[in-house]
Amino acid sequence: MTKVKAPAAGEAGLREEGRPPSARRPGIPYGIVLGLLGVLVAGTVTAGIAAGSISVPAGQVWGILLHRVHPALAEPTWTPVRETIVVDVRLPRVLPAGAVGAGLSVAGMALQALVRNPLADPMLLGVSSGASVGAVLVLVLGLTTFGLFTLPVAAFCGALAALVAVYFLARSGGRMTTVRLVLAGVATAEVLSALASFLIVTSNDPHKTQSALRWMLGGLAGTTWTTVWIPAGAVLLGTAVLLGVCRPLNLLLAGEEAAAALGLDVHRFRGALFTLVALMIGTIVAVSGQIGFVGLIMPHVVRLLVGADHRRALPAAALLGAAFLISADLAARTLMSPEEVPVGILTALVGGPFFLWLMRRKAAR
Repeated sequence: MTKVKAPAAGEAGLREEGRPPSARRPGIPYGIVLGLLGVLVAGTVTAGIAAGSISVPAGQVWGILLHRVHPALAEPTWTPVRETIVVDVRLPRVLPAGAVGAGLSVAGMALQALVRNPLADPMLLGVSSGASVGAVLVLVLGLTTFGLFTLPVAAFCGALAALVAVYFLARSGGRMTTVRLVLAGVATAEVLSALASFLIVTSNDPHKTQSALRWMLGGLAGTTWTTVWIPAGAVLLGTAVLLGVCRPLNLLLAGEEAAAALGLDVHRFRGALFTLVALMIGTIVAVSGQIGFVGLIMPHVVRLLVGADHRRALPAAALLGAAFLISADLAARTLMSPEEVPVGILTALVGGPFFLWLMRRKAAR
């Protein structure tokens, strides 16, 4: 009979607390890091609302917002036009950008723990490609079944269908391994991307084709108060659930065998979390289109700041991801003003080199 080596006392203590043995102790106190990230988010929100074809001073931005909360908090010294720009045009765009960035970052961190691969990205499961097929169908065929919510609903249904397909393709013999999941996700994504491209190429309306292409490249133009709650609600609920399962996520970082030895049903937990992450991504992509690499970059930066313990890393990832995507969206609409660059292009330009550096660094190790 093969003997199982007992873990060292220090390592066992860490695992019992639900902390990964490889977690680093950050040099800067966690509270200070979180406070700085909060300030960064507030700064990017201010910049995202203030900057544009008509600039609004930062003081007026916060004055308008405080006045909307309660008239006694700020004396109105601005024109009605600026108030409309802040409240009805830019704020409904900045808030979804922050929610999408936070959601992609949190989902990326969870996914990297689930597959135990630092190169994993939320787009890995093919969910975004499924959402693209649903959205392209709506844009190309001109469907308006659910009014304003037709495109988000179609994208979400496509994402859910892709998730189900990947799940059953990866599950064999009652078990789902990481390798089969990744291969099934990549294969499904390629097939669905080809289908979306076919729908675009065969469309006879150039305006619908252009709309579909811009959606696939990712962007937050056209977001309104009606759609703000879709990504915000998904991210808040998903992040709350992930914070509740931080200990199992930490155990997975120590290895499947160690996690199973400590009582975790690895396969059931992994299946449930894959479903949660995919639903988060599908809801987000339904509003923003395909925005890649955010879920790859932010978790690595956060681990350098606060370590690998998910109880500390998930809130930090949400804040950093929100600040990053708000900044990227601001750059997308101001770099070539009055033209707007799809934000997915900018995140890819940043994330592509980072991915190659990370891959080379992993290979060198």
